[in-house]
Amino acid sequence: MQHSRKLLAGLISALRPRQWVKNGLVIIAPAAAGQITNAATLRHTGGAFLAFSLAASGLYLINDAKDRVADRLHPTKKFRAIASGVLPLPLALVAAALLLLGAMTTAWFVGGSAHGLFYVLATYVTLTLAYSIALKRQPVIEFAVVASGFFLRALGGAVASDLYVSSWFLAVTAFAALFLVIGKRTAELKELGGNAAAHRAVLAAYTPEFLRSALTLVASAVVTTYCLWAFDVSATGLSNIHHRVVLIRLTAVPVVIAILHILRRLERGDGGAPEDLVYSDHTLQALGLLWAALFVLGVHA
Repeated sequence: MQHSRKLLAGLISALRPRQWVKNGLVIIAPAAAGQITNAATLRHTGGAFLAFSLAASGLYLINDAKDRVADRLHPTKKFRAIASGVLPLPLALVAAALLLLGAMTTAWFVGGSAHGLFYVLATYVTLTLAYSIALKRQPVIEFAVVASGFFLRALGGAVASDLYVSSWFLAVTAFAALFLVIGKRTAELKELGGNAAAHRAVLAAYTPEFLRSALTLVASAVVTTYCLWAFDVSATGLSNIHHRVVLIRLTAVPVVIAILHILRRLERGDGGAPEDLVYSDHTLQALGLLWAALFVLGVHA
């Protein structure tokens, strides 16, 4: 009985449910379109969240299985379920296959007649596998691949309900995802110093100066594209005739402050993983609530 409990606990930890917060990005497009209260849209959005959660957990198992030998040499990763031997490799691979099958099946039936969510999720799975196998060692390219995971989640939320989104929405989502990824690499390099390459090999290709310049460039792009989306008066822009324009445009304020706050934390070597910021940074949480309040009132009031 105790062995079964330990095995179950190991499996659950290997699925990394803490990371599922990222899949909440599927709600952005339906919320921006003012459709999140629609029963069908809500059902499709929930299905998209489930599909991405199943896929992500399956991919984590595959990644941990592939890296199990290297993880055993790492001071913290050696405690992962597969690396430590708590979760047997055959069981991990079977679970991964079942999770990915469940994810793709869910996406096929949720994604509407055109099966858009299925194709978005298939792209996400393909890119993530390519990243685990080879692309994570390619400087700059790995930025784009990791960022694509965030972008595809937001896009998946749109296609699951057949929602048309503006080009500015896609741009701000892509640049915001890139900002998070570069921020994570900046924090890792600053925190780990000379041991950075042992933690993540690609960090050997980066310098603090390059990452700081890249972060500044992408942060500027986030602010610019967000303002263009928020001030866009077209049918798919946020400042359309159906919304309270002043409140919508005021959402740019917490966005800019949040980016400045994240930049300050990164300069101190804090804030490595996006989910850590979401769970632990109270200032960022308050800014997120302010943005959400202005956004919801602007779209739905």
